[in-house]
Amino acid sequence: MKASDLFVKALENEGVEYIFGIPGEENLDILDSLKDSKIKLILTRHEQAAGFMAATYGRLTGKPGVCLATLGPGATNFVTASAYAQLGAMPMMMITGQKPIKKSKQGRFQILDVVDMMRPITKYTRQIVNGNNIPAMVREAFRIAVEERPGAVHLELPEDIAAEEIDASLFETNPIRRANPEVKSLEMAVDMIQNAKRPLLLIGAGANRKRTSKALRDFIEKTGIYFFNTQMGKGVVDERHSLYLGTAALSDHDYLHCALERADLIVNVGHDVIEKPPFFMEQGGKKVIHVNFFAAQVDDVYFPQLNVVGDIAFSIKELTRMITVQNHWDFDYFCRIKIEVDQHIKSNSESAQFPILPQYLVSEVRKALPDDGILTLDNGVYKIWFARNFPAYHANTLLLDNALATMGAGFPSAMAAKMVYPERAVVSVCGDGGFMMNSQELETAVRLGLHVVIVILNDSAYGMIKWKQAAQKFENFGLDYANPDFVKYAESYGAKGHRVEKSEDFSKILNECLQSKGVHLIDVPVDYSENHKVLNEELYAKTCIL
Repeated sequence: MKASDLFVKALENEGVEYIFGIPGEENLDILDSLKDSKIKLILTRHEQAAGFMAATYGRLTGKPGVCLATLGPGATNFVTASAYAQLGAMPMMMITGQKPIKKSKQGRFQILDVVDMMRPITKYTRQIVNGNNIPAMVREAFRIAVEERPGAVHLELPEDIAAEEIDASLFETNPIRRANPEVKSLEMAVDMIQNAKRPLLLIGAGANRKRTSKALRDFIEKTGIYFFNTQMGKGVVDERHSLYLGTAALSDHDYLHCALERADLIVNVGHDVIEKPPFFMEQGGKKVIHVNFFAAQVDDVYFPQLNVVGDIAFSIKELTRMITVQNHWDFDYFCRIKIEVDQHIKSNSESAQFPILPQYLVSEVRKALPDDGILTLDNGVYKIWFARNFPAYHANTLLLDNALATMGAGFPSAMAAKMVYPERAVVSVCGDGGFMMNSQELETAVRLGLHVVIVILNDSAYGMIKWKQAAQKFENFGLDYANPDFVKYAESYGAKGHRVEKSEDFSKILNECLQSKGVHLIDVPVDYSENHKVLNEELYAKTCIL
């Protein structure tokens, strides 16, 4: 059997459905082997977009998404996507080609040490030097990719190794069960929660796993403890819940941080040190219980007093079973903070001002999307508005990146989401800057016949940096640019373009796009004056209620 045939069979053995990417001449054996495979090749227009799609597939399914590129520039275009998956805890496998390693007549043409390049931004990276090793190396790569904490892996298959004849068999794919926490740590956690006066529950990125939503919901229902989440923990528990306080979209100076100041214990479920800190610890201050698959990484602002290490869903189920509701728990202040947070989020949510205000945009998107609809965000200041103001009803229905926080990933993520869930509505909200970084994938989406809606927030500038520039009292400089006519741009790819010319038209256009098949792009002029006014001036000037 040819090595490339075995490689593809090994991927089939792992349940791979798609390979996203752009093959090169060094991948031609793999391409030929894929021709008769049940794995579908999704040809993209840039390797970075292929990587973003593979990572998002991994995030939504829990199985590694697979992407393919050639050597040299093809492989280097995977670097950002690899970091995106690695920091975002998304299982992904990258496959790259290479010149023949046994004998080559091309000198150092296009040659980079790709394996070494990938080492700092993957969990596992190897060059295959013997085709007989393919089954073991593929199995090991997939195992490592999904093992907590999930991330990116990479295999390099040189041209001559792919073409050689080998004799090897596949490995069984046996799932590995996560370990359960020790009983003593659970007992200590129960004691700390029961002895606290004002405990709070924080749901982080690591809790965004199967089975965890129900376990957390049962814990909240039994105890009556209020909860909040990080940006990448949104939707793990339905945010319409009466005990939901909000999302820690900022590290400090937000309304829910008043509740954090009063809490004497935080049960921190799924904390991921890569996310921006949702709160800062101080010596002698509030206590923290760290519930996660692995022990806490201690730093200056995070040093929990107790680690509950093991499968998160099991840990929460056991805590729910063991805990007794306490009469001395006092949640009155949290109740008052919730009222304040809810009132603040309603501010300007119905404003007909044009260009559109972020609060109004977030509110209208929420109204238009079904409960299980998926919203993907690119990276910009609007991410903060959506994190704070957009209630997510189910896990992984608001896909944002609070890890690498890269631009250019929002639209490819929406494409992958639609492929995983073809029956669900998918909307991608992108800044004009981020969208243009991978806008060429409009052709891919049209070719694949996807039904996705892209909402472009058009301010002809890098708005988030402008917000930071204003916050630091720098003069407005160096961040403005010109955009194409987005309607004509979309139509040139065969997509459907729409332009919002008054605020009340946005909801109508968005709903029509959601009901009409195809790729739709909506150009929405946005007024970002609220960024500085609310997120800088008002929040820093506010005082916590007594």
